[in-house]
Amino acid sequence: MSKITGIKKGKARRARINVFLDGKPAIKLLPETVLKENLKRGEEISETRLEELAIKDLRQRCFNTAARFIGYRPRSEAEIRQRLAHRGFDADTIEKTVAKLEETGLADDGAFARFWIENREMFRPRSRRLAKLELKRKGLKSDVIDEAVSILDDRENARRAAAARTQRLAGLDYQEFRRRLGQYLARRGFSYEIVKETLERAWKEQGGKTA
Repeated sequence: MSKITGIKKGKARRARINVFLDGKPAIKLLPETVLKENLKRGEEISETRLEELAIKDLRQRCFNTAARFIGYRPRSEAEIRQRLAHRGFDADTIEKTVAKLEETGLADDGAFARFWIENREMFRPRSRRLAKLELKRKGLKSDVIDEAVSILDDRENARRAAAARTQRLAGLDYQEFRRRLGQYLARRGFSYEIVKETLERAWKEQGGKTA
């Protein structure tokens, strides 16, 4: 058994706390870990207890890293795992962290998929096919993706996408208008049939004539 003889925080803003055993530095822990474990000077501590503290601190650091990552915007579980692995955390710690995030509602692929679709719907309408491809790249499961994209209407999204783009194409002749808007819609994954239909409608709505 060893005795805690000092608990000192480093000078850096996010510095961990140095825990001294028998007058010597033994382990560095997050302030959260020290607080949760109620560590105090004079407390006797075994090697087993020291190992447990190291594991708990590692998991807390992993959780904190994940929380900061998803603090900017929602992320898929696959993205979270990828970020944590990139930061050097082991697979077991990552899985336990993701499970904790799920329990607290901070990680939810269904909610992420809905957020992604709603964001795209509002700012950059696209086809159901392209939306599915994007969500697949985010590592989501097929059933989650299918449910999220079920609300999409390709014809309506093509119309909205075209309306947002048409203003930039004012003054072009019929052929150039079709070429540019057609390429724009195709890049957003719409089928040939829907692109053709949307082009004709957009041209007529701006007062154009084919002949």
